[in-house]
Amino acid sequence: MFYRFMRGLVRVIIAIINGNAHYQGREKLPKGAYILVGPHRTWFDPIFYALAGSPMQFSFMAKQELFKNPVLSFILTHANAFPVDRAHPGPSAIKTPVKFLRKGNLSLIMFPSGTRHSQELKGGATVIAKMAGVPLVPTVYQGPLTFKRLFSRKRVTVRFGDPIYVDRKLKLDNAGQKQIETQMLQAFDDLDAAIDPNFHYVDPAEKKHAN
Repeated sequence: MFYRFMRGLVRVIIAIINGNAHYQGREKLPKGAYILVGPHRTWFDPIFYALAGSPMQFSFMAKQELFKNPVLSFILTHANAFPVDRAHPGPSAIKTPVKFLRKGNLSLIMFPSGTRHSQELKGGATVIAKMAGVPLVPTVYQGPLTFKRLFSRKRVTVRFGDPIYVDRKLKLDNAGQKQIETQMLQAFDDLDAAIDPNFHYVDPAEKKHAN
């Protein structure tokens, strides 16, 4: 109930602030649970991912420091977030999402690179997908990269790609991980090109530092 209320509220706020969001490839979304994976380009791209994937409800990982604030902890917990120690993730970082993905009532939003300032993929999403028996859905966001730029009403596009299924027989050694990572990276490039052939992502933090 809380999640649906917050999603509706956020949808109204985003419409007022930007009002130019477009969601492409929704017909590719699986019927059951899945993991949305994409390059992390701005702090609010998971919000657009969640809106684009509606009516499916999503969970997501949040750094454990955010849960120290009682009010924020209440909001995050009721928005299906769960805490993760980024320095030392531990088994719960895998077991928690696998548990609810297997139930099928929640999907997961996950960024394989981990942070907005890294393009290097990590293997957590692949491991979770294999253990839970759910597909990875490659997704990209193109649009404003700062909250201030959202007010310019510049177009926002979220595009979903074909699901990537992790074979249960696939060994997740370096070669196996590389195989899935290659598929994801290619899917991200193809989705970006389908939205805008001239698209090139520039990290706002790097751009600011360069200036």
